[in-house]
Amino acid sequence: MKILKYIIIGSLAMVFAVACQKGIDPISYVDPGPDTAAPVVSISYPVEGTKIRVDEAVTTIIIKFVAADDIEVKSISLVLDGTEIQSFASFKDYRRYSGAFQYDNVENGDHVLSVVATDLAGKVTTQTVNFKKIPAYVPLPGEVFYLPFDGDYFELVGKKFVTVVGTPAFTTGKLEQAYAGATDSYITYPTTASGFLGSEFSIAFWYKLNGTPLRGGIFAIARPYTVYNDTTRFKGFRFLRENSGTKQNLGLNLGTGKAEVWINPFLSIAPSDTWMHIAVTASSTMATVYVNGAVVKTAALKGPIDWTNCSMLSIASGKPNFAYWDHFSDLSLYDEMHIFNKALTPAEVTALYGTKK
Repeated sequence: MKILKYIIIGSLAMVFAVACQKGIDPISYVDPGPDTAAPVVSISYPVEGTKIRVDEAVTTIIIKFVAADDIEVKSISLVLDGTEIQSFASFKDYRRYSGAFQYDNVENGDHVLSVVATDLAGKVTTQTVNFKKIPAYVPLPGEVFYLPFDGDYFELVGKKFVTVVGTPAFTTGKLEQAYAGATDSYITYPTTASGFLGSEFSIAFWYKLNGTPLRGGIFAIARPYTVYNDTTRFKGFRFLRENSGTKQNLGLNLGTGKAEVWINPFLSIAPSDTWMHIAVTASSTMATVYVNGAVVKTAALKGPIDWTNCSMLSIASGKPNFAYWDHFSDLSLYDEMHIFNKALTPAEVTALYGTKK
């Protein structure tokens, strides 16, 4: 009986083997053709112009890249500042390799990264990017916020990313890159950190005016409101623009607790392709507006700005707390924004106006 069982099992196995072979074509060599193209290399990080700014003097980066070839990749070499830091010669997918390599010794300064791919025919492709490791930012006296807009939204005093709403972009700035406003787009950031807001206040930044739409919010630290009335503006700080014929009026509104103070306009100007440096300082007795380092307007204050319930700032729009009167998104350009919990001196404003990287 056992012998019969083994005979039946063996016969079934032979039947299945023959059946399977009948349904499968034999493996045969296919000529891939001549190797006519050089490898293709792309680097996804770091990209050209990347700036790495951390507290440590030496830091780590993850180099990310892809190398592909029409026939077969033979080898890949990572070269940093002229020295090979890693090589690859074994690939599961011999036509395309997506790699990531951690390098732990990036020091301050300018760096050149090259990814070099070689195929079986000896053809070589090199992709190169330049990036920088920048020393940690040292805040200026009284500085609580600094957003350089150099290709990212990292605030360098609080050392965290701001919140971005919508789809703004970056473009050529006054100093390297700049924020380019877009419809329904703006930035927010909490002002609740200890010492962020005080009895004195200053803001300074580069600005290139775009007069479309006809009105826009430029900057605001304002309290939320549900029902509009004039007392809404008795607290906080608002910076706006509004059309006046072919020109734009730039104006300010400050709340001192029991009243509001208008400085509007402090400048009336036609939109142009010209950068201007704007600084506003406010003590408990005086608000002063500077344009390109020179005083253009002052206003007496009966007390400091009242920041009660003003827990958020917004850039490039009046939203979410100063959106009435059509002070929506501003399509202008912004660069090098500094905020202080002190009233800057004329010399400090001049120094910011003259800063070059």
